[in-house]
Amino acid sequence: MIRVLIADDHPVVRQGLRTFLDLQDDISVVGEAADGARAVELVGELAPDVLLLDLRMPVLDGIGTLERLVGSPTRVVVLTSVSDPADVAPAMRAGAAGFLYKDVDPAALVQAVRAVHGGQVLLAAEAAEAVLAGDGAAGVPGPVPLTEREREVLALIAGGRSNREIARSLAVAEKTVKTHVSNVLMKLGVQDRTQAALYAVRHGLA
Repeated sequence: MIRVLIADDHPVVRQGLRTFLDLQDDISVVGEAADGARAVELVGELAPDVLLLDLRMPVLDGIGTLERLVGSPTRVVVLTSVSDPADVAPAMRAGAAGFLYKDVDPAALVQAVRAVHGGQVLLAAEAAEAVLAGDGAAGVPGPVPLTEREREVLALIAGGRSNREIARSLAVAEKTVKTHVSNVLMKLGVQDRTQAALYAVRHGLA
């Protein structure tokens, strides 16, 4: 069961999301927050698997919420009605694992929750275009020379694969994969697998 927390300052939006998500056999909405500060508290109390997070909220906005949740195992999907491309890079840099708009098809939203819970990084088409535009604001390094094996590992990371799954796919030891992953993160100058996956998306390696 995928445990979801909804953070949005509009009660109607929260109710709509809860109603639809609760219809899914594998998803359970465990809580709601009307502002970012409360969302941070509930992540600590409820330990949800996925947080659906609005960017424009009182007390603490979406970016501030993401920054407070650095290091949390909860995967965050930004779900916003504001289609400003400039919002994408800061959200992904702050640790979001997904970026969607509120006009997303309900079935696509469910699939996104499942995908992000499974370790993937997921961007709406418009958000991906903003990242791929590469205007320098994304905070993602430019092209970095990787070995062929490191490129393979990076592509699998972007696909949400675990180290064990990567080892099985490449027919190598899991310890070897861990070394490759460390090297990839170091070469890209990123802190975690989510940022590495964002790099892969931006540079067409995923």
